[in-house]
Amino acid sequence: MDNLTHSLVGALVGQAGLKRKTGLAMPALVIGANLPDVDAACLVYGIENLSMRRGITHGPIAWVLLPLVLAGLLWGWDRWQAKRGKRPEGRAPVRFGWLYALAFIACLTHPALDWLNVYGIRLLEPFSSEWFYGDTLFIVDVWLWVGLGFATWLSLRREKRGGEWRHPARIALAAGLTYIGLNYAISAADRLTDTSFEESISLPVPVAFWQRQTIGIDGSGGYWLDGKELGDIALDRCELGALRRSDARVEAFLFWSRAPFVKKGKGGGWVLHDARFYDARARGQFAVDLPEGTCREPPG
Repeated sequence: MDNLTHSLVGALVGQAGLKRKTGLAMPALVIGANLPDVDAACLVYGIENLSMRRGITHGPIAWVLLPLVLAGLLWGWDRWQAKRGKRPEGRAPVRFGWLYALAFIACLTHPALDWLNVYGIRLLEPFSSEWFYGDTLFIVDVWLWVGLGFATWLSLRREKRGGEWRHPARIALAAGLTYIGLNYAISAADRLTDTSFEESISLPVPVAFWQRQTIGIDGSGGYWLDGKELGDIALDRCELGALRRSDARVEAFLFWSRAPFVKKGKGGGWVLHDARFYDARARGQFAVDLPEGTCREPPG
């Protein structure tokens, strides 16, 4: 999911009452909820980042180590401020154990949320490079923004005025889980609707959370998007095996791709796409131009 959603979830966990456990709890929760995205630095590698993102920083070792680093930095920051006489008087005592526990909880919410969309996540990296997909929510869900954002604002407002501030956060977290469950059921029902394909992928769409696009996978490995066939030639007419060993872009794309297909490009060459991200906005980021001669035209 996007970082605003991650941040709101971390903030609401704190507003639900856990922020009272130690000083600097809210930074531990909000930063911890975003911590696995330190791999965003890989974006500088362009298309090759597809094989780097949502991997080791989202896996079990990172769940343990990243919160430990964050807790240590926050604990050290508190001690540094105290030595310089700049520690805020109103800050509660900082307990390292609770800092680590809260950062750990927040960090776990990150892969849980990232699993919900079709992009995928390697939950077991580095022990396994298998991709896992929830196919439940679009990567940016405006309804979560509205619900979680309003609850965060209301909780903070009530706290400032001396009212009961935990209830809005707890209700919002429960409602968010219910919303996720509803969307999971919608996607599951969508996959069962069309039985003409061997397998199908349900694609959540922006804003209209109740709607889905469907990728159907036929017996020959072809992909269909809402009944329209994708790809101009079969993948086995392209020498992708040899190419992925010599071209890091192709290797990264095929490692990440869940529904690869090939189409003719505007200039006449061949372009490798993924059916999950085949639209005008995503083609540049999720497509690779193949070298001339990689694919063979079918006879006739």
